[in-house]
Amino acid sequence: MRSLLFVPGDSRKKLDKALTSGADILLIDLEDSVDLSAKDEARKVTSDFLSEHGSSTNRPRLYVRVNGLTTGMIDADLDGVMRSAPDGVVLPKTIGGTDVAHLGAKLAVREAEFGLADGATRILAIATENAAGVFALGTFAGSSHRLMGLTWGGEDLSADIGAETNRDESGAYTDPYRLARSLTLFGAAAAGVDPIDSVFTNFRDMEGLATECRAARRDGFVAKMAIHPAQVPVINEAFTPSQEAIERAKAVIEAFKANPGVGVVGVNGEMLDRPHLLRAERLLKRAG
Repeated sequence: MRSLLFVPGDSRKKLDKALTSGADILLIDLEDSVDLSAKDEARKVTSDFLSEHGSSTNRPRLYVRVNGLTTGMIDADLDGVMRSAPDGVVLPKTIGGTDVAHLGAKLAVREAEFGLADGATRILAIATENAAGVFALGTFAGSSHRLMGLTWGGEDLSADIGAETNRDESGAYTDPYRLARSLTLFGAAAAGVDPIDSVFTNFRDMEGLATECRAARRDGFVAKMAIHPAQVPVINEAFTPSQEAIERAKAVIEAFKANPGVGVVGVNGEMLDRPHLLRAERLLKRAG
């Protein structure tokens, strides 16, 4: 997993086009990109799309972003799409592990009702879209076996705290959002799930996107969300380990295998310890 592309759930044309974008996951949206008056139609369009492509090979994974737990719409969303067996559900406005557990219970009921395998539907939580969510980032560990990743969002968060903007004159995130981003990374690591970086909203600035991708990869994020198909190739390139990095990771792993029971090994003149081994194993997992 490297790229996750948002696609409006009420547009079959955009959904069909997204299949060829190269994204690893499509995030079919029933929330922000769908007007209140179009929710029912979006559920139907999304369900039909899932039914048609769910059994296809060589397709991206298909996740559905539902409306939040407090909106009064999430049950209608799940009733509308779960019969078509999405690979996962994206939960917006998540406030900690309790919300993930709540969604997990709702998914278990629908899986049983529609004859789906228990636990088959994964959960991706957007965990920083309000201030309360930021304070709950340490509570996801053990919340649900369905949880596969945490991501963060700066747009809704800026509205929640009353900020004028979430980026400075250079285009970099300001301090509140850098903090939310870092805490999401730590929260995901503590929960043992994938940390996924937020969207880059200027979809015409590919250089800025590439810079932000490299920084995210450097810091430990394994993927990034996209709002436009043109962003997908840039994201995929940034989060695909280079052949040089793969060979180095293999060399580190082989060095530890050749020296069982030691805490430090030498590779190409550099002394490496167990954290380097863990990083190498994670990189090869991503490459696979």
